[in-house]
Amino acid sequence: MPAISQLRAWWAHRPPAAGAAVMATGIVSVGLHLTGYETLSRIALALGSVAWLALAADFVVRLMRERTRWVEEACSPPGLTAVAATTVLGTRLSALGWQEPAEALLALSAMLWPVLLFVVVRHWKRRMPGGVFLVCVATQGLAVLGATLAAAVGPEWLAHGALVLFWLGIVLYGVAFAHFDVREVARGAGDQWIAGGALALSALAGAKLIDAHHVNPYLWNDDDSDVLRSVTVALLVLAFAWYAVLAAAELVWPRPSYDVRRWATVFPMGMTAVAALSVATAVDAPWLKGPGEVLLWISAAAWLAVAAGAVRAMSAAASNSPTDPARAIRSRAPR
Repeated sequence: MPAISQLRAWWAHRPPAAGAAVMATGIVSVGLHLTGYETLSRIALALGSVAWLALAADFVVRLMRERTRWVEEACSPPGLTAVAATTVLGTRLSALGWQEPAEALLALSAMLWPVLLFVVVRHWKRRMPGGVFLVCVATQGLAVLGATLAAAVGPEWLAHGALVLFWLGIVLYGVAFAHFDVREVARGAGDQWIAGGALALSALAGAKLIDAHHVNPYLWNDDDSDVLRSVTVALLVLAFAWYAVLAAAELVWPRPSYDVRRWATVFPMGMTAVAALSVATAVDAPWLKGPGEVLLWISAAAWLAVAAGAVRAMSAAASNSPTDPARAIRSRAPR
């Protein structure tokens, strides 16, 4: 079965950025759930769950058998997709009412987060690609899942912890922006979109914290609640602005070829849609639901396009020579 062996060889060379595929699929599933397309949402959830299980198994295998490579990959910003993908999946499971699996995923991501965050930040340098914003994405992903579970199962300490992570994520965004090479807007391979997606995820975290306050009005006082609402709306506005800039850049400097980092384009697209839909409910702004649904279908179309590119790339890898089975799709991002 040479094709299967070639595919296994491709998987062995899979870059850490592949975790963004789980993030993209998971957030599209969340958006479809929010707009009432439950069957499609569950199909996306199933795909994302299978991919997450495969990546989680590979994560453990590399940790046990390829320690040097595991450390090398963990030191790069895409390594934080392990945390972000886990929190996105947990958030969707909580929406299904599966609180215990969601709590387990929160615990797992909370254990991974400080370790991966520390090693990634230690290896930062100037003029980095969009993956640098994953420090904010991973942190805000924890805030979203924590606030979601706080609203669902009730512990106040979980909501307060999520609030701390929310503010920390905003600080990390500012630090990451100082290390971001803005020229990536014109030449990035897809992960430049995380610059806007991180803000959209921050807005989603704010919306989830507001929802938790609606469930338990004693979480914080009215002044704190007003500040949270104002910051959440401001974050969404900034996310919309980034979306417009990045979409315009794609038209001016088109990059149609497939790259695994294109999954990091789909995730921010879907996240902006989900943030708009969630903020619309949290701050009672129903007019946001229309733009949110439009953006959701754009992200779904982008998901299909990138998935088709991934399938073509895997087919090309399977037909390549055994000496370089991953040639067609290996990421050009620095490890």
